[in-house]
Amino acid sequence: MSMIGNYRKITTEELSDLINNPDKLSDFLYSEENYSKNFNIDKAWQAIHFLLNNHAWKGTPPLSNAVLGGQIISDEDIGYGPARYLNVDEVEKVSFALNKISAEDLLERFDANALRINDIYPNIEWDETDQEYICQNYTELQKYFRSAANEKLAMILFIN
Repeated sequence: MSMIGNYRKITTEELSDLINNPDKLSDFLYSEENYSKNFNIDKAWQAIHFLLNNHAWKGTPPLSNAVLGGQIISDEDIGYGPARYLNVDEVEKVSFALNKISAEDLLERFDANALRINDIYPNIEWDETDQEYICQNYTELQKYFRSAANEKLAMILFIN
């Protein structure tokens, strides 16, 4: 089974409703009607986090919020842990920070040995051929955050 980094743009009203009614969260994310609205960066989530933060799990906002940040909505396990959210202001800050780091800049930080030593998911034999995969997912993540920021939306982050 794979661990996939997922995102979902959400209005502040929808977010408030989910915070107040966390039992609605699974249906909101996984119902047939809603699932197609989710966005994912596939298995590149931890590599992107690592390249942005130089740490497998920690970092400093706003860059640490791009993949592993946010406030927990509920204790419900959504796949691999609870879903988290970023408010509109946090989404804007992440978007701004991501847009300052081009995909080329991100790949300058790429060190296959560091990814292996730090046991970065999906725990493969990282090499230079993985750069395009990371770059494509990072570029799409930048676009997704930019879109959410432009639309003044909050965001849910989760791994499933």
